[in-house]
Amino acid sequence: MTTDQLQNLFSVPVKFNGNIAIINNISEHFNQTQTNNSFSEKWVKLDAESSTNEMEVFQKNWVLDLYGFKSLDGLKAFLSDKKVIIDAGCGLGYKSAWLAELAPHATVFGIDFSEAAIVAAKRYEHIPNVFFFRGDIANLPFKKETLDFILCDQVIHHTEDPKKTFAHLSSLLTPRGKFACYVYAKKALPRELVDDHFRKATHNLSHEQMWQFSDQLTELGKRLTELNVKFECPDIPALGIKGGEYDIQRFIYWNFIKCFYHPKWTKQENDSCNFDWYSPSNAERYSPEEFKQWAYNLNLNIDFFRSEEAAHTVIVSK
Repeated sequence: MTTDQLQNLFSVPVKFNGNIAIINNISEHFNQTQTNNSFSEKWVKLDAESSTNEMEVFQKNWVLDLYGFKSLDGLKAFLSDKKVIIDAGCGLGYKSAWLAELAPHATVFGIDFSEAAIVAAKRYEHIPNVFFFRGDIANLPFKKETLDFILCDQVIHHTEDPKKTFAHLSSLLTPRGKFACYVYAKKALPRELVDDHFRKATHNLSHEQMWQFSDQLTELGKRLTELNVKFECPDIPALGIKGGEYDIQRFIYWNFIKCFYHPKWTKQENDSCNFDWYSPSNAERYSPEEFKQWAYNLNLNIDFFRSEEAAHTVIVSK
């Protein structure tokens, strides 16, 4: 797209410096500011220290599975008629770049409220059809009914008002547009109580202390994984703990405390995943019914829905 064509997408003038525009980097909300700072810390550190692409490969395959595309060809076919695409909450931008490469006919915008947008713009300045914004995905400058596809993966629950953000993004869809969105699922009661504690405790912990805590959680996850122990757990409905066979690491992870560990990821990537969970103040969780209701309230069609332990994913259309 030419500069003039880009400007036609926006309701207000947007000034690009190369492939990036700074729309907004300040929030009026304390929790959102803290959340933005946490993600700036996470993404800048991860960009400097990550030494493998295993995490990116994992995340891309996860997208194919979680949204029902099943294969790369399935996603390519889905994108074939999408001309304007946004990756809302793009982090380091690898999914933005991926979408741009899979849909070279499209213009893709990666958007993040943290410093990650600046890092992403530098990473992918060689891809001509991808641009980046630093700004709030709950308040974007696009005209109504402009976007053919919105991907908001693992992000909307980090906004100040996720339901309102969902409505705003939905309003930007073209009449045939599609919106793929992921939200955190509610977990067992002990896990929810621990998670809620850290939403408040992070206000009093430095980034250094949170990284130390994340390192400890990674080590816990690693040691539990290496035990390679499985057991049969009874149903405990009062605590929201589902019965069945569990690996001991997964049992503690789902029901008590997130201690993520992936053996193919670097230590920094594992640490960043644990930091990602416990550092941001904004990290809401929802039941499947609560999430579906967002779409029903807006008279949106639910084209695809999946619910699992970690999250719920949906693709909606008008």
